[in-house]
Amino acid sequence: MADTIAETVELLYTIDQENLTPDQQIALGTALATLAQAERLEQINERLRGIHQVLNSWAMKATVDGGR
Repeated sequence: MADTIAETVELLYTIDQENLTPDQQIALGTALATLAQAERLEQINERLRGIHQVLNSWAMKATVDGGR
């Protein structure tokens, strides 16, 4: 997903905004807002993966320690 976001950012920022119609400017603004939301969701997802790894390691340790 990160590659897609980076490619989309690059594409959106290469658009010549001065030659856009008002409808196109609105669409571009919507696209940029959606992109920002996707980036934020990706950050949240990365943090959740980290939390999941920590919890998994705690669970595995508890299982090993409980088996002794």
